[in-house]
Amino acid sequence: MFRALAVLRVVLIANTVGLTVFRFDNFTHRGLGLTVVAVMVLWTAVAIWAYDDQRRRVPALLVADLAIAFGALVSTPLVKGDGFNATVPGFWIAGALMAWAIHWRWAGALVAATVLSATDLLIRPNITQTNYGHVFLLMIAGPIVGYMCGSLQRMAAERDRAERAAAIAEERARLARAVHDGVLQVLALTQRKAPELGGEGAELGRLAGEQEQALRSLIRQQDTLQTPESAVADLGGVLERLGNRKPPVVSVVTPGVAVDLPQPEVAEITAAVGACLDNVAVHVGEDARAWVLLEDLGDRIVVSVRDEGPGIPEGRLEAADADGRLGVSESIRGRIRDLGGTAELFSTPGTGTEWEFTIPRLPLGSSS
Repeated sequence: MFRALAVLRVVLIANTVGLTVFRFDNFTHRGLGLTVVAVMVLWTAVAIWAYDDQRRRVPALLVADLAIAFGALVSTPLVKGDGFNATVPGFWIAGALMAWAIHWRWAGALVAATVLSATDLLIRPNITQTNYGHVFLLMIAGPIVGYMCGSLQRMAAERDRAERAAAIAEERARLARAVHDGVLQVLALTQRKAPELGGEGAELGRLAGEQEQALRSLIRQQDTLQTPESAVADLGGVLERLGNRKPPVVSVVTPGVAVDLPQPEVAEITAAVGACLDNVAVHVGEDARAWVLLEDLGDRIVVSVRDEGPGIPEGRLEAADADGRLGVSESIRGRIRDLGGTAELFSTPGTGTEWEFTIPRLPLGSSS
């Protein structure tokens, strides 16, 4: 959307420059007029560059965008004198209005349109029907574009979830077939043959039988699992329950308010944290201490899992992936990646290990 707006900005500034050249005699103070137009050209280039990266789309940028459009409007009586018909920026102010509509949806567009429209009317000595028509279009077009942008984002998020669910279901079916053809048959064979070994063979057969039943039950549950997309859960409350588990000894710190997320996301994040804690128990010790920290930053959730173990030697995880041991890459990184987030590992030998999960937070109900 912001790339499309960049094209619109180029068209609008070209229109403004063209009108300035052909109607330059309308300027009472030509030097000031050229300065205002030059600022508009410069800001157009800066805005196209700034809005191109999501990290730079901070509120200060949008406020500055609207402020410059406001300043260009206010300069009109100084540049053109009394009795002017068209403002200096003309339709160029629509760039700032559309930016607010894309970023803050219909509410932001309504605020920006109100500021620009009120300014346009207040600086005029006389208000004609044409002026009123232009202002009316601003007040209508901005919120409509903002509403459409919100709808497009919700549809895109819904499409992404549907594609992800379809991919997960397909992979689940493939794994179920592989497990049935391989692991389950081996467990069944072990259950039948192990008692013939005598002694500990009977115990081995019993354990193999239990694991076979548990694995078959898990596959059936996954085939019939249907979690409503609208169901939500408090991630903080779920993570706090991990403080009751042993091993290892876990301390959980969460915000003082509920951190509501869709139930499937809560389940995946909790599973990734649980995998981290399992690694602490196995590689550091059952009496080891671990800390889980949950932060709600509004547009994203950050979960940190830290221990004071010996750390992970450089290259260990890459070697594990190469050997086919996918515990970290799939149980931890894979889960967070499927949620559209990132999983960063900070570890050096002797200083412990810390995982930091950053998951983008979509508005609840965006799939409805």
